Amino acid sequence: MTVFLQPMPSDRLSVWIREANLAYIDDRMRSGESREVAEENARQSDETNFPSGRPLASHRIFEVLADGEPVGVLWIAPRIEGSDQWWVYDIEIDEQHRRRGYARAALELGHSEAKALGATSIGLNVFAFNEGARVLYESLGYEPMSIQLQKQL
Repeated sequence: MTVFLQPMPSDRLSVWIREANLAYIDDRMRSGESREVAEENARQSDETNFPSGRPLASHRIFEVLADGEPVGVLWIAPRIEGSDQWWVYDIEIDEQHRRRGYARAALELGHSEAKALGATSIGLNVFAFNEGARVLYESLGYEPMSIQLQKQL
C-alpha cells in the first residue's frame, strides 16, 4: 500500500467545501448542539477559513491517495494565521476504505508537511462519539488538551 497526499484539484474543491460543511453541522448536532448553533458555527468557520469560497493561502487541503486511488481528504493549516502551531481541521477516509491504515498514513504525511512549513506542533479536535478516531490519535501521540462535558436536563 502506497499512500500519498495530492493537493485537491480546484474542480473538486467547492464540492468538498459544501460536503464538509454539511458533515460538520451533522457532527456538531450529534454532539449535542442545536441545528441553529451548529449551522452558525459552520458559517463562522467558512467565513474564517474560506473567504470568497476559497481556502486561505496557508491552508493545505489534500486528497489522500492509496495506490493512486482517492480514498479520503486531509485538511491542515496554522491554527491561527502566521502561527507555528498547526491544526488538523479534517481527516476523512471514505467509509469503504476505512480500517486499512490510510488515516494513520495520511496524518503522518500531514505531520511531515506541517513540519516542513514551520509547524512546531499540531492539534485536532475529535468528537466524543468518534471512539475509533480517538484511539488512532492517541496512538499517534496526540494528548488531550481539554475536555468538555455536558449533561442533558
